[in-house]
Amino acid sequence: MSHVVSPIREKLVTGGKSYSDVTHDICKQVEGEPTKEWKIAFGISVLVFMYGAYCLFYTWWQGIGVWGLNKTVGWAWDITNFVWWVGIGHAGTLISAVLLLFRQKWRTSINRSAEAMTIFAVLCAASFILAHMGRPWLAHWALPLPNAFGSLWVNFNSPLVWDVFAISTYLSVSLLFWYMGLVPDLATIRDRATTSGRKFWYGFFSLGWTGSSKTWARYEYMSLILAGISTPLVLSVHTIVSMDFATSVIPGWHTTIFPPYFVAGAIFSGFAMVQTLLLITRVVFKLEDYITIEHIEMMNIVITVTGSVVGIAYLTEFFIAWYSGVEYESYAFINRATGPYWWAYWMMMTCNVISPQLFWSKAIRTNLMVSFFLSIVVNVGMWFERFVIIVTSLHRDYLPSSWAMFSPTMYDIGDYIFSFGLFFTLFFLFAKYLPVVNMAEVKSVMKGVSTEFTIKRIKPTKKTEE
Repeated sequence: MSHVVSPIREKLVTGGKSYSDVTHDICKQVEGEPTKEWKIAFGISVLVFMYGAYCLFYTWWQGIGVWGLNKTVGWAWDITNFVWWVGIGHAGTLISAVLLLFRQKWRTSINRSAEAMTIFAVLCAASFILAHMGRPWLAHWALPLPNAFGSLWVNFNSPLVWDVFAISTYLSVSLLFWYMGLVPDLATIRDRATTSGRKFWYGFFSLGWTGSSKTWARYEYMSLILAGISTPLVLSVHTIVSMDFATSVIPGWHTTIFPPYFVAGAIFSGFAMVQTLLLITRVVFKLEDYITIEHIEMMNIVITVTGSVVGIAYLTEFFIAWYSGVEYESYAFINRATGPYWWAYWMMMTCNVISPQLFWSKAIRTNLMVSFFLSIVVNVGMWFERFVIIVTSLHRDYLPSSWAMFSPTMYDIGDYIFSFGLFFTLFFLFAKYLPVVNMAEVKSVMKGVSTEFTIKRIKPTKKTEE
């Protein structure tokens, strides 16, 4: 008798956990008192938020003239940050919807945090839209309200209006997907509650969940329907954001590769931010048995693939600029690489094209410290990509007499700091008062996941041959 050992995959939940262990490990962060580390981190994020809120209020009070914009560079820091935050919000919907439809079980431990990150990132992006308006109290003018409300119907030919509809739809569906996925876990916390207040509020938001087979069946149907609705949003939202640029006639923007290129870049940066947050959450909340090396490696594989797509897009842009025979288009790309903002361009190329290729090595893909560092590097590179696309395409136009340089002021930077303060304040509140890992879905993948299986090979005998 001989044995054949065949590896299947790494376990998605390690440590020999039982169902009760899963419930206890994840609920204890919600039920216990805030830790000293959480209080320090939350306090820092609130201080950052308050300083950024001051800068944002000053911007609204004085007008956007306090920014570093000039007659030539009319879009710069604010739109760069807007596109960057929208891109970060892409990974949550992809992990929740697309990977659910493809039955990828490794999504179960990370989808809750990714969905929350999506909502918070979209809110941060929306703050730049409001700030860019200059008069945020008139923000409702971007909606199709009848003239009786005192505003005119919006211009539906403008991609800026498409942005409003795409992002509001994206936020609505993502919020619903995130909340409905929370309901079974909220019911678990409700049933474990020891105080009347906690029992009431978690019971209120768990919508009377009973855990019956009928309830679970409807939950499964709802998840698939929302996933089906959300999947087109993964492609549409950043495609429409890219059309803010692609539908213009400015050299460097007027290109048909922008929609798929922006979508790939959004997934690229979104997965990198999820990676950053998960690696922090994994250590702070001691969830190493639930957010495993397998999860980290799969995330890094997606980052490698999308980073390679982004690199091909960069090369395609240069080729099309040359092949088009339009001298202004060629100059726009040469200016990016060799002009006054050359340092931003090469920072973008290094972070987005070169650094993800390190993940071809399994040793690097499964190294936590290297993964954490490279996830930050990717997001730095993606911010520079948006800066390069926007600023370097504007600062030199057809008339050399109107060429100008852009330099951010403290209020440009302060408004960006506000978005980080808002993001991390919301994320820390989420991590304390709601389960960061989906208990119900993690339990569903615990059975049948094994590192290896054994097949007994029996030597044939005369009886078996007969």
